[in-house]
Amino acid sequence: MDETKVLVVEDEAPIRKLISINLNRAGFKVLEAESSEEALEIVKESDPMVAVLDVMLPGVDGFTLCSYLRDKSPNMVIIMLTAKGQDTDKINGLEIGADDYMVKPFNPMELIARIKANLRKIHIVNKPSTDVVRLNDMEIDLSAQRFFRKEQEIELTPTEFAIMKMFLQNPDKALSRHDILDLVWGESYFGDIKIVDVNVRRIREKIEDNPSEPKIIETVWGVGYRVRGEK
Repeated sequence: MDETKVLVVEDEAPIRKLISINLNRAGFKVLEAESSEEALEIVKESDPMVAVLDVMLPGVDGFTLCSYLRDKSPNMVIIMLTAKGQDTDKINGLEIGADDYMVKPFNPMELIARIKANLRKIHIVNKPSTDVVRLNDMEIDLSAQRFFRKEQEIELTPTEFAIMKMFLQNPDKALSRHDILDLVWGESYFGDIKIVDVNVRRIREKIEDNPSEPKIIETVWGVGYRVRGEK
């Protein structure tokens, strides 16, 4: 693979070096930072495609950094590193725009697998077969990675974009959370199934007229979610 740039933001040097060594061996170009402030300078200069962020950073924490990066770099893949057992950290990270999370301690090879799975969603590995998919008042441009509703562009994260692509390509089909995990994250994904619900909730906040009463992404009770076909 080409040298995709991965920014590793971790203040504990041994952990940061362990991650960096393994990412280098996997063919990634690694950029290291031990604080949010240092990370922002690197982002300005190098524009990495992936960021691996520890939650507990000195000064500006990982959540704040994640929120800033998501706002400035909507196509960046962001993976949070959380402490064992801190479920609120996981949910908070996903709510503010992270694509995935890893719980410490973790196997560096699993982190690499997660990064590759998330990169697939932004067409680095799999190129789209059709450029534009339309459904009702929605349109998704696969080559440009852009989503529109009522002719207005709505900015989606790579994960949100991949989920909407899946829905628009499978109208009227009730997809279980496990189906969505397999189609979007890949069958080898080992993460928490709650990541599906968090991302669907984020998408609804962006595309629904009334997110509390969704009309586009419907909940299929006991199954998962569905987007209706032509109306």
